[in-house]
Amino acid sequence: MNTRVLTGITTTGTPHLGNYAGALRPAIEASALPGVDAFYFLADYHALIKADDPVRVSRSRLEIAATWLAAGLDPERVTFYRQSDIPEIPELSWILTCVTPKGLMNRAHAYKASVDQNTEKGVEPDDGVTMGLFSYPVLMAADILMFNANKVPVGRDQIQHLEMARDIAQRFNHTYKGDYFVLPEVVIAEEVATLPGLDGRKMSKSYNNTIPLFEGGAAALRSAVMRIVTDSRQPGEPKEADDSHLYTLFRAFATHEESAEFRAALLAGMGWGEAKQALCDRLERELSEKRERYDELMAKPDEIEDILQAGAAKARKLATPLMERVREAVGLRTLRGSGTTKAAGKKAAAKAARFVSFREDGQFRFRLMSAEGEELLLSVAYADPKEAGATMKRLQGEGAAVVVEGAAYAVTLDGAVVAHGPAGLDAATAAAGAERTRAALASLQAG
Repeated sequence: MNTRVLTGITTTGTPHLGNYAGALRPAIEASALPGVDAFYFLADYHALIKADDPVRVSRSRLEIAATWLAAGLDPERVTFYRQSDIPEIPELSWILTCVTPKGLMNRAHAYKASVDQNTEKGVEPDDGVTMGLFSYPVLMAADILMFNANKVPVGRDQIQHLEMARDIAQRFNHTYKGDYFVLPEVVIAEEVATLPGLDGRKMSKSYNNTIPLFEGGAAALRSAVMRIVTDSRQPGEPKEADDSHLYTLFRAFATHEESAEFRAALLAGMGWGEAKQALCDRLERELSEKRERYDELMAKPDEIEDILQAGAAKARKLATPLMERVREAVGLRTLRGSGTTKAAGKKAAAKAARFVSFREDGQFRFRLMSAEGEELLLSVAYADPKEAGATMKRLQGEGAAVVVEGAAYAVTLDGAVVAHGPAGLDAATAAAGAERTRAALASLQAG
């Protein structure tokens, strides 16, 4: 069974070295692993919380898309899209908002930090706090739950938001009595989750302490590295490598052997200037070719747009059926066939998902058909028609699980496969078919 991995970057600025090491690189590496179904996106709705400059937001979307692709993301292998191209995400965000306790949002770190800052200034606690800032953990939950991601690579400062997404998913599943959302797991690369910036604090645009990734070329990279704050120990004096953020940066891009050599050189008295040059050289070996690809992509925005539009279409094949199921769960159902007359009842029944049993080569099987007449499942063969009938009956109750594995999906009871989805699917179509199957089984259970 595939593991779905999802991550995104907010489009509020130019990507820096910390974005690359803490999010992009591990995400791209994960996407190349067997059994991984990867979703990566530009979080441009989130950008509106922090930036009111439309030129900056627009430019950042281009830069970050080019960075993903230049860093090695394969859009044919993954689902790569802009958040704002998926209308189901804000719809899901609102529905989740309606089941999220305000007290949960009160505990969000970003909101609490704003309140604390206002208190120190002696102004109203919520001065300058928008509803976007207050409730953006719900939007983040929608990003994750929309595609039922199993694992989400994030920095340590985002762990709380993953916990909130789990809380929100559990509450919705409990309230509407179904397995609508998978509970996501956080993934952190311990050594590179949060890189230090020039001053030793977390590398962040808000601290103005970042090291550029591609913008400005090798000269800008070297200029930034040479400004990294170090202690006053002179060449020849042993350095405290483990307490040096210069060493932390080097280790994030080097092999274990290279890191050990660098650490030993610091302990032996290597000067800080020489150490910074060694860091520059190591970074150039990793980034120079990627920087060239980035420059090529920045000169071809139409090529990037085509890639993003194709990714959005791929993503919506999953988002649309899931939202249909969620809308059904909360009561936002179609009015067609909802009348009380006998004729209306027959019409509604005719359009409902249904099982169709048949005999083939002396064996008994059944199909699950959607309301639109699509075959969602074909059962295994049974020698006894009563056993086939009993299985159909159990599928209309609880205990059935729809599982996706690569480009196929199936339904299990007590851990055993009892029916398969159609053959010849790709991974995205299989996942979408699985969502439609869950919705069809849920409608039968509800009926």
